[in-house]
Amino acid sequence: MSDNTSAPPAAWPLVALFTAGYVAPYLLPTVVGRLDAHLPLSPAQAGLVGTALLLGSATAGFTLASRIPRLGSRPLARLGLLLAALGYGAAASTSLLPLVVAGVVVGGFGSGTATAVAAAGIAGHRDPHRVSSLGLLSVSATAGALYLTLPHLGGGHGLPFAAIALVAALAWPATGRLGGPTRPGPAVRSSGRPPHPRAGAVLAGCLLLWSLTQEALWGVSGRIGAEQAGLSEAALGVVFAVALGAGLLGVTGASAFGTRLGRAVPIGAGTAAIAGCVVLTSSADGLTGFAAGEILWNAVYPVVLSYVIGLAAALDARGRWAVFAGAASSLGTACGPVVGSLLAEAFGFPGMGLVLGGLLLAVAGPLTAVALHAGRSRAATAGEPELRIEIPAPAVPTGAGKPRRVLLLSPAARRSQKAKAER
Repeated sequence: MSDNTSAPPAAWPLVALFTAGYVAPYLLPTVVGRLDAHLPLSPAQAGLVGTALLLGSATAGFTLASRIPRLGSRPLARLGLLLAALGYGAAASTSLLPLVVAGVVVGGFGSGTATAVAAAGIAGHRDPHRVSSLGLLSVSATAGALYLTLPHLGGGHGLPFAAIALVAALAWPATGRLGGPTRPGPAVRSSGRPPHPRAGAVLAGCLLLWSLTQEALWGVSGRIGAEQAGLSEAALGVVFAVALGAGLLGVTGASAFGTRLGRAVPIGAGTAAIAGCVVLTSSADGLTGFAAGEILWNAVYPVVLSYVIGLAAALDARGRWAVFAGAASSLGTACGPVVGSLLAEAFGFPGMGLVLGGLLLAVAGPLTAVALHAGRSRAATAGEPELRIEIPAPAVPTGAGKPRRVLLLSPAARRSQKAKAER
């Protein structure tokens, strides 16, 4: 008898794939900065190239969300890593602007593919919060090491792209531990859309806005520190390095603490705290306020993100909402720098911070509600007993009876069986 289900994947291949997919967005500030400095691009045009990278990543997520089980994690992961290595490698090896842009778009699609496969695998893992925390810890450490290393290796736009391509190549061996295509059984084929459609749609929409606000502030943080807080480039570098270290500590703490308080409290309270950090950073007129806002923001942001990833996984163990939410996050991240620049020009940095902080507070409520809904659904499902149905074996010519087969139906299957009987 064939089994359509597979064992949950090991954690380390998912962490490696997660790191390879997320490292490009984490390095986006230095990528855009070097494109502006070393290619015939204005700052706005360089930002659009970065937006194209993130849009490619979001497109991969929306395209693959429901196709990963059928196509297989291993072939899709290898395709994503190959596209990332080739695309970013091509962008690193040439100064011809059309080829750079094409390489960035292809590499972005590859990064999004790797991220989608990782998100689906994390959703199917028995401890998605722990694996997502490890993934964020890994990508933060990798990006931090690259931020410290790349300035000492010389100039040029190609080094960040080459580094991203190298990370993709290093993650290739991990794909051997992922699964191939599966042939779903009748129960899987009959379920055309993810469960909890309203909660999942609210989560994806809120995460788009949530990520947009983060990237809107990140896109102008350097300008706030230099123009409003009066910091030198060296002082800004120190602040950002300490903030990245605070992020590592935050993710480590979230991984150790787990879900003892559930997900609603960390997501709701954490998002509200981020809103305060945004207002503090954008209104800072000196080192103390700017550093406090940046460090606290970077400490809380990855913590909340790890719980949001776990929430998306809780809504659908097959990972479809996790992939959709990740793609929505990439789309919001892609639009963030443009929105931040427009708001800063229209209202100034303090006004921009108030708008972004208000937007974060607006999405904190729906995100908390989705987390509470997921918690109630899981508790209700865990409290229902399994239904045992005895199915007599078909008669055989010899008249010899066969043992009765006993099927254990999940609560969801039980409700479906009951609905059919009533009809």
